[in-house]
Amino acid sequence: MPTMFPNPVDKHVGSRVRMRRMMLGMSQTNLADAFGLTFQQVQKYETGTNRISASRLQQTAHALQVPVAFFFEGAPSVPGAPQSKSTAPSPAYVSDFLASSDGFALTKAFTQIKNKKVRRSIVDLVEVVADR
Repeated sequence: MPTMFPNPVDKHVGSRVRMRRMMLGMSQTNLADAFGLTFQQVQKYETGTNRISASRLQQTAHALQVPVAFFFEGAPSVPGAPQSKSTAPSPAYVSDFLASSDGFALTKAFTQIKNKKVRRSIVDLVEVVADR
């Protein structure tokens, strides 16, 4: 029996659910309680292991105070779908970063820095470290 891997779109939608839930400071248990589910089911949705049905996605959008389209922003293209002629890089890496606990914590802390020069210095530092 072949090993099943989560569909890339399901993973993307799940990571957007996680990112938004974390932005609101909501636990998996709180989100699960809103639907009468277990937190384990929310974990499976967030990892893309289980697909989110259309009705559940609509409920999730309502609970997380975003339009349903939010979950598909930057989603990978579907095989067989018409391809855009644009060569712009995919914003998926940004979503993946923000959906991680480190990315979320870094972004939250960074946006709280009011001094523009300090923020610029931090960006410069990170760019230097990344080039190593």
